[in-house]
Amino acid sequence: MPERATGTVLAFDFGLQRIGVAVGEAELGSAHPLPGVAASTQPDRLTAIEHLVTEWRPTLLVVGRPLGEDGTPHEITRRAERFARQLNGRFRLPVELVDERYSSAEVESRVRAAYGKRKAANLARSKSLDSHAAQIILEQYFGEKTA
Repeated sequence: MPERATGTVLAFDFGLQRIGVAVGEAELGSAHPLPGVAASTQPDRLTAIEHLVTEWRPTLLVVGRPLGEDGTPHEITRRAERFARQLNGRFRLPVELVDERYSSAEVESRVRAAYGKRKAANLARSKSLDSHAAQIILEQYFGEKTA
């Protein structure tokens, strides 16, 4: 496993409809969601991500790796891995994959604890869920690197 990152890190929760995005600082271990990418074509998605890379100048990219509950990969796993390889090829930045099995459930749990069931249900239907999941993925990455 590569050494712990320093500087700014961008994280992505890959999806076929939207890609959630979060940014964080490795030294602080903190992360927060950014507006997600909702472009319908892969070239448009990569162009939108290029704007983020230009703005934030990350030293590392993190991509959530969706797996089944039992840890087995499935079709979306392969697509997320391909997306990670495309990011590496296009931006020439290191890319780390992080198991994201429970990131969306964790987002809902956090929102439910803070704001109640209604707000959690609204978030689950909103476009910001993906970026909050990317935040969880990035926080998980930071936690794994300090453990």
